[in-house]
Amino acid sequence: MVLPLEHDFGWDRATVALALSVNLLLYGFCGPFAGALMTRFGLKRVMVSALLILATATGASTFMQEIWQMVGLWGVLVGLGSGAMALVLGATVATRWFVKRRGLVTGVFAASAATGQLIFLPEQAAIVETVGWRIAVLIVSAVALGVAILVALFMRDEPADIGVQPYGGELTIPPAVAVKGNPFTLAVDTLFQSAKVKDFWLLAGSFAICGATTVGLISVHLIPASVEHGLPEVTAAGMLAAMGAFDLVGTTLSGWLTDRFDPRKLLVWYYTFRGIALLFLPAAYSMGVPALAAFVVLYGLDWVATVPPTVRLLADRFGKERVGPVFGWVFAAHQFGGSFAAYAAGAVHTALGDYLVAFLTAGLLCLLATGLILGLRGRVVAPPLVLQPVANR
Repeated sequence: MVLPLEHDFGWDRATVALALSVNLLLYGFCGPFAGALMTRFGLKRVMVSALLILATATGASTFMQEIWQMVGLWGVLVGLGSGAMALVLGATVATRWFVKRRGLVTGVFAASAATGQLIFLPEQAAIVETVGWRIAVLIVSAVALGVAILVALFMRDEPADIGVQPYGGELTIPPAVAVKGNPFTLAVDTLFQSAKVKDFWLLAGSFAICGATTVGLISVHLIPASVEHGLPEVTAAGMLAAMGAFDLVGTTLSGWLTDRFDPRKLLVWYYTFRGIALLFLPAAYSMGVPALAAFVVLYGLDWVATVPPTVRLLADRFGKERVGPVFGWVFAAHQFGGSFAAYAAGAVHTALGDYLVAFLTAGLLCLLATGLILGLRGRVVAPPLVLQPVANR
């Protein structure tokens, strides 16, 4: 939608990127509080509410005329609605419904989130190109409404709701008990306690770079950059869709590997290869289709392969019972990085006229992330987080 919005309203790249930046920021920072709301009110209620917000905001955006309206609808409301069902939802479901194979399941959920975003892009691009962006977002609104109905009918909060135990669990495992107090206090106190541990900052910093180089840079700016290098818009969207297909394989495989190998070593490889791919991208545009295909494969396999080992490292250091809220804050860092990169890359393009500096900077940041991971301690479990009592169970 970046180029059509520029053409329709006369907004420059940095202005459009501002709204998307707000979206990505709230998408992440909503996570810890969405996790707290799931604990308090259950998965189904949070999911239905979020989907209804998405349906309303996207539908209303067809009437927008000013940039502040886009910031409010696509930036704030869509950011909150989608953030309430971000990776924290997958981590919560995996923890509640699975005892065995959690790494693999976390990988599947992480892959599905990114792959779903990428795989719909060619269809959306084709609709935008043929009948306009307003019809495309109305379809998104209708789909969100339809999924809300499915969730209301079929979603269950716990395995006990259908009379079963979590996969691989013993019969003595009790279901989670809903928190009756203020869940927001738990989310905030988790941040304060986590911030005392150095590894939290190393993982949050590396995950911020992960967000900057995926949802911030590539998701938002790869299509405009490709069009500027002579590729049709639908073809450029197809590149992202292909990344989504490879991401499904790469992140699922990453979950399988996380159950078997040191997650620190996996992250070192992931960030290093991602950095090399981004440094190679400007040359790939000049070299043509084979080089771009190589970039798509390498980058797609690595897209969110970082999620399963990051979740595993957090569980090792903070305890499995705290992995949800702690990961919520680390994911917030991921989206903060994405938000900053979405706006910064647009501003760099507006100032310099191309994305060369943005791509090269992102590649170097990935190498910095490798250094952050190397600074993590070995397989040493940190003392359990001591949180202030915030609820009566």
